[in-house]
Amino acid sequence: MRIVGICGGYACLGLSFLIFFEIIARKLFNHSLQGVDEIGGYVVAIIGTFGMALAAVERAHTRIDVLLFRLPKKVQAILNLISYIALGIGAAFMGYMGWHTLDESLTFGSVSSSPLQVPLWIPQSLWMTGLIIFGLSALWTAFRGVLALRIGLKEAEDVLAPPTISEEIEEVRK
Repeated sequence: MRIVGICGGYACLGLSFLIFFEIIARKLFNHSLQGVDEIGGYVVAIIGTFGMALAAVERAHTRIDVLLFRLPKKVQAILNLISYIALGIGAAFMGYMGWHTLDESLTFGSVSSSPLQVPLWIPQSLWMTGLIIFGLSALWTAFRGVLALRIGLKEAEDVLAPPTISEEIEEVRK
């Protein structure tokens, strides 16, 4: 999964260079590449879904830690489990609605309304793939959490809880 994060980082870096080049070309040469904003939208949508999947696997989704850490460990584990189930259900709903969009694009042969004329099924398919992986990642983490809860609270915390400061420091040292 880490390779997905690295590829997403390189995609953002490439998009940054493309935007930089677009700005320079407009200012210095009065020329536009046409479609950089469209490409940017595709890149952000696609890597966003894959990034959410990576965050689900690495327990990196945002939580309200101020309240969460003041609750008993069992309640924390249950709330963390509920959050992963909700993430999975939310991703499934987005995937369901996204499928309708993709189906319409395939049915009507839709292309983007920009000069690029990109067949919309291409970015939408990649986006849908990311949504599916996100949903499966969240539900897989929830499933692992249920199994860990059967063993004990410490094991459930290792699977479901956000990383502690010491875990994050240890990760940086690797």
